[in-house]
Amino acid sequence: MVRRLAAIMFTDIAGYTALSQADEPAALRLIQEQKRLVRPLLEIHRGRLVKSIGDGLLVEFANSLDAVECAVDLQRHVQERNARESSPELRMRIGIHLGDVEGTGSDILGDAVNIASRVEPLAEPGGICLTEAVYGQVRNKVSAPMEPLGTKTLKGVKQPVGIYQLQWLPVAKPMVPSGSTVPRLAILPLSNISPDPKDEYFADGLTEELITVLSQVKGLRVISRTSVNQYKGTTKSVAQIASELGADSVLEGSVRKSGDQLRIAVQLIDTRTDEHRWAETYDRRMENVFAIQADVAERTASALKVELLRSEREAIQERPTSSLAAYDAYLRGAQVGRLLTKTWSLEMDREASQYFEEAIRNDPGFSGAYSALANHLLAVMGITRSAKETVPRARECAAKALELNPNSSDAHSAQGNLAFQADLNWSRAELELQQAIALNPSSSNAHFWYAYLLAALQRFKESDKHYRDVIELDPLWLLPRTNLVWNVALAGDIPAATGMLESLAEAHPDRTRLRHGVAFYYALSGRESEALRILEATKGEVNPRTRGSRATVLALVGQPEELRSLVQEYEDGRAAQYVADADAASLEALLGRNDRALALLEKDLREGDKVLWLAYQHWFLDSVRDDARFLALLRSANLPLTLSRPRWTPRHPPKDASTGTL
Repeated sequence: MVRRLAAIMFTDIAGYTALSQADEPAALRLIQEQKRLVRPLLEIHRGRLVKSIGDGLLVEFANSLDAVECAVDLQRHVQERNARESSPELRMRIGIHLGDVEGTGSDILGDAVNIASRVEPLAEPGGICLTEAVYGQVRNKVSAPMEPLGTKTLKGVKQPVGIYQLQWLPVAKPMVPSGSTVPRLAILPLSNISPDPKDEYFADGLTEELITVLSQVKGLRVISRTSVNQYKGTTKSVAQIASELGADSVLEGSVRKSGDQLRIAVQLIDTRTDEHRWAETYDRRMENVFAIQADVAERTASALKVELLRSEREAIQERPTSSLAAYDAYLRGAQVGRLLTKTWSLEMDREASQYFEEAIRNDPGFSGAYSALANHLLAVMGITRSAKETVPRARECAAKALELNPNSSDAHSAQGNLAFQADLNWSRAELELQQAIALNPSSSNAHFWYAYLLAALQRFKESDKHYRDVIELDPLWLLPRTNLVWNVALAGDIPAATGMLESLAEAHPDRTRLRHGVAFYYALSGRESEALRILEATKGEVNPRTRGSRATVLALVGQPEELRSLVQEYEDGRAAQYVADADAASLEALLGRNDRALALLEKDLREGDKVLWLAYQHWFLDSVRDDARFLALLRSANLPLTLSRPRWTPRHPPKDASTGTL
């Protein structure tokens, strides 16, 4: 026997026993699939397949880092496999331990092997668990956060063992909670087959209204519009879309509008069997559109065996407005609002606002129009317009929406967002957003703002949970994923954040700002040559939205000229886009102009957008973190005075920070 130190990885297939009893050939195919996926990765990560044990594998590595990186790579390959072939789904658990083993022929024996075999069942399906010995070797080297699960007593092992869960972030499929029995429904964009192509807004609006109506059913999880809108006009099959969205059922159909006549055809498809649960064609007048929505919602809930509560049935059957003109303007505003998120132009912002105002004029009792306008104004605040311009009207609309409908989740979400961003009233904001989620658990908007609020208070674990809820509800929306990365970085784990963002950038190669984000983390970590290579590769993709991210990275690596020019444009009022004072303050601090940075932060809190909550944890403001003026700002905003991460020291400090000249 030869004794050596080794990292041991055990895998198994979750649900294998049940599958083998129901369909043994399919279960055996999964074992072969597991081996097929593992073998090429062992060559890349220098591992050795020792043997198969039932539905599991025993693999040996020379070090912990190779073992962990192979495990993450393997889970990602399994995820991609499931996106292509969802039936039967392959779900693997992985456990890793580091310790002495004794080799005998091709086999290995010892306590390390036994411990690894006991760690693997602790992982959730699709998950990876490590012992404390492995964690100690890789904690600053792998691109994923690790959550301590505490000390565990393992069968046949004398001493308790510390266990960690590796939180690798999937980039293609939604993170659906393990064992969730709540049906997941995707409502695909309804096709516009009207004679007039300009009626596209009506088909899009009706899609969104069906999402809104069915989201009120607490026994369903309805995937949000940001994700389903990406399938508008797609040639992908329903099965492929369902796999990418993690949906059990898909509602699809078409709309034909001619004058005040409607023909709406819809069908509900079970994505696991590709069978129609039900289908219907409605030939009605325009005034019956709300009755159609109610019927679709009730039949869908019935087909999915979801029992409607009395309050849910009443909410579904309620007409949101008695004015078809108001409803038409509301749908047009919603369409412009959807398009706005791709450009964030001031013109489209104002156009959407005008449509919502028109809806309110046509029906002053239309609660949904008030909620829509309030949430729209809060969404554009600090991007296309200032808080001074948007908050007063948003406050009026949110209050009116709640007066008209106290059970409106959207109205409570707007109230919570106002308490959060406009009033810095954290406790009131938390109560309102919790109420919004209770009224509509499928509201990705409420979950998103609650996650943002929790992150502002450095309650990162709670924040991560709600961002993951958003990802479950809106699996193709990129922002909650990038915010998760930001949480990891603000909590102090730059290497993990870098790896997570690298994965996102790889999955979305057309998003220049993602690649600039990777360059930012490289520069922050001293990997300056790698950061500059990304800027060189993206130099032809610079526009007003990416110019700032490029200039920031250049300043971090000791080339501040572009950032200095950009900041001067902000100060002169020549900036191509609206810039919040707090955002400008962090750039001034990076340039060494601390007095200017503090003055802008004071102005922001006194009369600006009040986004100190968003800026105060930024690395660039570490240069003023001990300043009495900065501490006074934090106290006035009831923000934490300390950080969850270590202080940052620039590698290329300004040459003369006292005068602000470089």
